[in-house]
Order: sequence, then structure tokens, then C-alpha cells
Amino acid sequence: MKNKALIYRAFGDPLDALRLETVDLAPRAPGTLRVEMALVPINPSDLIPVTGAYSHLIKLPMVAGYEGLGRVVEADDPALLGRRVLPLRGPGTWQRFVDCDPALAVSVPDDFDDPVAARGYINPLAALRMLTRWPVRDRRVLLSAAGSSCATLLGHWALLQGAREVVGLYRSEGRVERMRSLGITPLHQGKADAVRDAARSADVIYDAVGGRLGSLLLNEMRDGSVFVGYGLLSGEPVTPDGFPRAAFERFHLRDDLAAMSAADWQGEFDRLWPLLRKVTFPKAEIFPLERWREAIAAFHVPGAAKPLIDFSAEQGDLRVSTIISAKTG
Repeated sequence: MKNKALIYRAFGDPLDALRLETVDLAPRAPGTLRVEMALVPINPSDLIPVTGAYSHLIKLPMVAGYEGLGRVVEADDPALLGRRVLPLRGPGTWQRFVDCDPALAVSVPDDFDDPVAARGYINPLAALRMLTRWPVRDRRVLLSAAGSSCATLLGHWALLQGAREVVGLYRSEGRVERMRSLGITPLHQGKADAVRDAARSADVIYDAVGGRLGSLLLNEMRDGSVFVGYGLLSGEPVTPDGFPRAAFERFHLRDDLAAMSAADWQGEFDRLWPLLRKVTFPKAEIFPLERWREAIAAFHVPGAAKPLIDFSAEQGDLRVSTIISAKTG
């Protein structure tokens, strides 16, 4: 039996390093689930490792991807066959078949559409864990890259948690309407004086950018505030001038999950699904597998719909990509 997978055997630009390969599929190990993947989203956390940013943690060759949705096609328990699951915290998800630990496979409630469920892990869980570790009730919050999926969830849920105000820094005007609909006050990151003022007023900053912007924000923060760096979209680290007045915290989801039991892991999704029912996700654009390069290129277009790759599409499928409004139910 054969498997199709997006594999990188060297680090580099994802469009150069990734290859769609057909490889032999080993027999399923007893006690595991075999999941046939349907949809996988493209996130920064999927692409950045391909560049070599975390080369010390990765042994090549590697299948790309950290989340996605599929159906169980092989299992020791026949009752699990056909169930929609997120096969997480195991092999890379950008492949036709994923074998996973059933204790870590997350069952998807029936009222979630596939394009929402496929995005139910990386960004939602990161947002939830950060708000748990650094709660924001009665505090002023500032977000960088506020049009991104994780930041919009952070901002929306911060307000539900009781934040006094959430200001979001953005580049693309196409993100402003969604931010406002969620109660986030948009501020263009090019307005330097206003950005500095917002940083001075913030009690908590969640930064996904790093580099010059993240450093500027941290340098402007006052005593008693908290700066949480959870991404490096700029590709550069935060470099404060001297000793920052704010507490400088870093968040990596993988580190947060390292000591989490399987029961606690499943409990996090028991918390997440009700929250996700209250969110309308941004539009998604679905690309057949053979057009994976177009999907990655679309990811880099500011304001574009969220690209997802359809692993159920057969080779030679000539369907055009499908743009949908992703909602639960």
C-alpha cells in the first residue's frame, strides 16, 4: 500500500524544500489508529520548521504539518472506524495516512464543519493556554499580527475573559473588519507614535512577530507589565535595549504540552470546543493536493483566505480551489 506525503529532506524555502512523494506505507502497529487525512491547514508553525529555524529539534527526512482532520480507517476497536478525528502530536500530518496514538487522537463533535475542525488545534489551543497562564481580566491587551488566526482568537477570548481593552496591530486593511467584529481595536503598525503609546499603556502584550516590532513594543512597556513572545513571523528574535521593565516571557506550545497527561490533553479540547462554537472562522480556500504549491503561495498573500490542502483529492483532479465561509454546524 502506498502513501502520499509532503516531505522535506533538507531545510530551505518550503516551496523548494518540500516534495510530494509517494512512499511505501508500513503496516499499522497494534494499538494505534490509522487515519486517512482530509483537510490540513497551512500555518506559520508548519512552514517555519521547514526553513531550518528549529533544526536542532528536527531529524530529517520529515513529513511536514502539525494539524489536520481525517477519518479512522484502521483500528483495533471497530467502533472507531469512520470517526472524524484530529490525529495530533505524532507524525507530520501532511500525508494521506497518519498513524497515531488513540489516547492523543481528538474526536470531533458532529456539529463542526470539516474546515473548522481541521483548524481546531494549533491556534485555538495556543490562545487558550496563553490566556490561562497570563490572564487578562481588567487589563489592557496589545496584539501584534492581530489579523492572524491565533491573535484574533486571543483578542476575542481576552475580551470574554474580561479584558478592559484589546488593541490589535495590523498591516493588511483586509483584516480590519474582522478585528472590529470581534471587539478588537485596530491600529496600523506603521503609525509609530501611536504604536509606542499603545505599548506604554498595555498591561499584557502577546507578540507573534519578534524582530524590530517586537523589540520596540518590549522596550516601551512599563514596570509591572508582561510581554509574551509566541512567534517570530519576522524571522528575527526580540532584542530589548538593556534590561526591559516588563516581564519578558516566551511561549512555545510544544513545551507547554510536554508534561501534559493524555487525560489533561483531552480535557483541553473539552474546554475548546464550546469556545469554538462561538467563533466564525475566516474564509478558507481549499486546494487539491496536487496544487499544494499554490496553497503555500496563497498563504503568503496578505488578507487572503486561509489555505487548506485537500488530501482526499486524487492526482490529476482538475477541480478549481473552493472558497468557503467556515462556520460550526
